[in-house]
Amino acid sequence: MIKILDLDGLFDEYIKSYVYENVGKVNPEEIENQIPVLYSKFGEEKLKELDGKTPSSYYKDFSMQELIGALLTHIEKEVSVSDFLCEAIISKKEEVSVLINALGDDNNEQFTLYLMNFLSDMNADIPPERFLDLALLDYSEPIKELATEMLTKKADKVKERLVSEFSSLTEKNKEYAVEILSNVKLKEDAVFDILVKEFVRRADKIPYYASLLAKYGDERAVPFIKTVIEDEKISYADFEELRFALEVLGEVYDKERDFSKDKFYNKIKGKRSTLR
Repeated sequence: MIKILDLDGLFDEYIKSYVYENVGKVNPEEIENQIPVLYSKFGEEKLKELDGKTPSSYYKDFSMQELIGALLTHIEKEVSVSDFLCEAIISKKEEVSVLINALGDDNNEQFTLYLMNFLSDMNADIPPERFLDLALLDYSEPIKELATEMLTKKADKVKERLVSEFSSLTEKNKEYAVEILSNVKLKEDAVFDILVKEFVRRADKIPYYASLLAKYGDERAVPFIKTVIEDEKISYADFEELRFALEVLGEVYDKERDFSKDKFYNKIKGKRSTLR
């Protein structure tokens, strides 16, 4: 059975010993810069708390199931999770299926976030449908955001479900959905229609939706962007994002515009003037 220990706390004690032994020899700033090196050295120290094993080797002989079980216990008991435990989990790429199967086994969202980050660090082949559930169902914002980020690489695998369910999604989940859809590689009418309609509908988030159209890369979006950029009421910040989107799509917008009453424009202009 894996011992549930606060290795970070033991490392703090290790640092205190180092400081005591080097009083007058090393200043505080140098000690701070040495933290990564000292942490590595600490990882090679044999500890009685680990039955004479080192922090860097202690977890290596345990299975993935045992390791993530220990991770969950650390979280539930509010014991600091050390990098050594995390590194041992990430190193067991041959047992990645255990990590994937554990997603959703527990209601502890911190545990779920750890597993998702491990899968990301391992560059694992994630199950798209499971991660789409994490993005669209009743989970915390951090889980939804990470799931969305990871699904941008699997957009083509979930596009059909996103298109079919889009109209029934909440406003926030629609934002996650369009971010994923903007990464679809093959240009399709259904995906394009959603991206354009959301761009036109969400005038409150012009920069975000303009950037998604630019990312998607479909030139058919140009007329829609031009219509919005011609609006004399848009802010300078929105204007710049729209102009950039047009450039990405192969268009040049060089019409002179007056933003002298825009606070952000004047702030930027003032900074540029001081740099000259």
